[in-house]
Amino acid sequence: MTMKPNPKIFGTDGVRGTANVEPVTAETALRLGRSAGHVFKKLESQARGHARHKIVIGKDTRLSGYMLENAISSGVLSMGVDVLFIGPLPTPGVAYVTRSLRADAGIVITASHNPYDDNGIKFFGPDGYKLADTIEAEIEQLVFSGAIESIRPTADSIGKAVRIDDALGRYIEFAKASIPRGLTLEGLRVVLDCGHGAAYKSSPCVLRELGAEVFVIGNQPDGTNINKECGSMCPELMCQKVREHRADIGVAHDGDADRVLLCDEKGNLIDGDDIMAIAALDLLAEGNLARKTVVATVMSNAGLDATMQKVGARVVRTPVGDKHVIDEMLRSGYNFGGEQSGHLIFGEYSTTGDGLVAALQILRIMKTKQVPLSKLAACWSRYPQRVTNIRVREKKPFEQISGVLDLVAQAEAAVKPDGGRVLLRYSGTEPKARLLIEGRDSSMLDAWSKRIADSIRAQVGIEAP
Repeated sequence: MTMKPNPKIFGTDGVRGTANVEPVTAETALRLGRSAGHVFKKLESQARGHARHKIVIGKDTRLSGYMLENAISSGVLSMGVDVLFIGPLPTPGVAYVTRSLRADAGIVITASHNPYDDNGIKFFGPDGYKLADTIEAEIEQLVFSGAIESIRPTADSIGKAVRIDDALGRYIEFAKASIPRGLTLEGLRVVLDCGHGAAYKSSPCVLRELGAEVFVIGNQPDGTNINKECGSMCPELMCQKVREHRADIGVAHDGDADRVLLCDEKGNLIDGDDIMAIAALDLLAEGNLARKTVVATVMSNAGLDATMQKVGARVVRTPVGDKHVIDEMLRSGYNFGGEQSGHLIFGEYSTTGDGLVAALQILRIMKTKQVPLSKLAACWSRYPQRVTNIRVREKKPFEQISGVLDLVAQAEAAVKPDGGRVLLRYSGTEPKARLLIEGRDSSMLDAWSKRIADSIRAQVGIEAP
């Protein structure tokens, strides 16, 4: 009899889905906690600090975070591993506190930029970096195999849970240390949209302690309003508030604040590609851009490559996902990279995308150079680009969707002579197909985007064109 393979629950960024629907249920979270506790104990036979092994658990502000936090912690404790609760904290904060507390691992309960009814679970190793695929696969295998069912510590061998009261303060001091000690943000007016997410305490506190005048929105989470018409998922609100307050910059986070989008003093949106161009040129000028290389994903605009080439630097591309960017940075000795969506990794400071640290780096450049953000962002020119997200009812292989790959090939042939490209892929975190077309002729991009998207919608879309 052929055995069915185990279901796959880890996606491109941990486990994610609708809360209380498999795999994001209390039952699976419990098994994940048990499996993770076992794996991390095995990886390091001697607990750090010569006490019991310990795992940090943080979360964003979703209602379902309570359910999953309790379930996964119960699993960890049942394996004789202590739990350190740190409450709502940005994903990069969980990564930092994991290192700071010398824990064996970190877990963050978040669905990042997804709506509130989704949730997810991400893991960090003791070094604050996301887990290697091999370790994720081992945890995943244990969730379904039942191989550790017989491991049941008893009496005083069961783990103990404690709450770490100063986790927020630790992360705040870490973030502030990413800019020179003598530099303040006095004189800068900042609109900050926390997206009703995990940064609702940390980012306002950091910016105010550094001397900025801060106008905060999106800082009243109620469990259901995370990412709702606010934050980096709806940056129009930030841009509107920048104009209203005549601010120097707008800063918008997603739900777990591992990404950031900005707005210049004129109300124009500044995305991850803009931030990469500004920061990379500054790092290069200071001699601090390792190997004169920026790591970006396939979604970043080709204008970024052209800009780097002009100054003797280059762009290395990876698949979508900040984990892929970080892996390439570690593998090849690069120290800066990011995504158009707003994940920025400054390797000197962070082990993962950190929206607050990224915003502080741009604020530092603005303050030290005394240059407005609009002028900094004019350092490069982007190619016209169209990105279309198509909600689908199933992620059917594109070669099985009639005519779609033929249309892609025709579109590629049309835009390639001008240095353009076409990229079609499925999202790793949402039920969406993502289509990117880039080139010099905007009307051509619009026409091909519509033809390809309409074909996908008609065959596997949730709504027909």
